[in-house]
Amino acid sequence: MRKQLKKMTITSEQDILDLIKNDLWMMDIINTASTLKLNDWCVCAGFVRSKIWDVILDFDKRTVLSDVDVIFHDVNVMDESEEKRFETILSDLHPGIPWSVKNQARMHQVNNIPPYVSSADAISKFPETATALGITLNPDGSLKLIAPHGIEDVVKLKIKPTPYFKSSEHLMKIFSNRVKTKNWESVWNGLKVELE
Repeated sequence: MRKQLKKMTITSEQDILDLIKNDLWMMDIINTASTLKLNDWCVCAGFVRSKIWDVILDFDKRTVLSDVDVIFHDVNVMDESEEKRFETILSDLHPGIPWSVKNQARMHQVNNIPPYVSSADAISKFPETATALGITLNPDGSLKLIAPHGIEDVVKLKIKPTPYFKSSEHLMKIFSNRVKTKNWESVWNGLKVELE
């Protein structure tokens, strides 16, 4: 059982960027992903969200990630085998990381929805606002946070559906099932699930 000491306040996107910039392991992951030189790429979802929740709740150990999601958007690389090749390259560069690479230019086919126009567009249609986060590098090497729904929900420990998922009863069932299956409240005490 991990120790939970005290809650830390995160109030701005800059606070999140500073957290990540000062985390050598996260920066190593981001810099490793950048070596692929993918179009419109970022490391996203639980990689960013879990760090924020771990810090807010002052856990003494990093929450283990089931995968490290690297996404990109490139209409010229539509073969899933290329994503697997990228995962192999990353695993060779940084073994022991559960890399997952997905081209968002083809993921609309998997999800049976209209095409995403960018990685940020894809992130905006993730199930939860708290998970709809990505981190990438600007051309000058500085960090850039992608947060199409802002950071309020993630820093207030709220699990809410994104507007896209709220738009359909079918998607809301997927959201509800996902929240039950993930059981995040058992890992991060104090999370609040909001269905509205």
